[in-house]
Parts: sequence; structure tokens; C-alpha cells
Amino acid sequence: MMGMNPRQMKKLMRQMGIKMEELEGVKEVVIRLENREIIIKQPAVTVITAQGEKSYQIIGPEEVRAIVSIPEEDIKLVMEQTGVDYDTAKKALEEAEGDLAEAILRLSGE
Repeated sequence: MMGMNPRQMKKLMRQMGIKMEELEGVKEVVIRLENREIIIKQPAVTVITAQGEKSYQIIGPEEVRAIVSIPEEDIKLVMEQTGVDYDTAKKALEEAEGDLAEAILRLSGE
């Protein structure tokens, strides 16, 4: 489809039953996983409808990863292994994105 102008491209897509719509004013997109979430700030979101199915294309200049929940048993294990308090253990796990070994190594190295 190289060399095709945008008007021709839209016409061809319409003939194929494909509709594209740019969502305006999207501030962020959050993808929730089991123990963390991916937050995409200021994304460009396009909804593509083809054969009755909708697909969302997300293009983002900035991605922020955040831990949603750290299991209590993981916090207690880090506390036991390193001798730190609850808040320090939880913060270390959040910074290590839930990786127990990395959190313990960080706290042991300090």
C-alpha cells in the first residue's frame, strides 16, 4: 500500500468494511496484570472495527510500571531475611517489581 494517498487508503478500507476512529482526550491506559499494572500516559488510541470485532491500537510516549499488590507473605519473608521493618520491605519489593531475590539483595547490600 506504499505510495497510496490517505484518501485512497480510507476509501479502500471502507470498501473492505474496516472503520478506524481516533479516540480524543485519552489521558492514560491501564493494563492490569495479576500482580502489577502497566500505565501508559498520554497515549494515542485508535479503535479499528473490522467484521464486527473491535481492536484497540495504543501508542504511548511514556510507560510507567507500578506494582498493584505485594503478597503479605513476601513482605514478611523479606523482613525475616533482612531484618528490616514492614514499610522498608514493602518498598524494596515494589522497587524490585515483586522480585523477592532482588529485594533481599538490595536490602542486604545497603
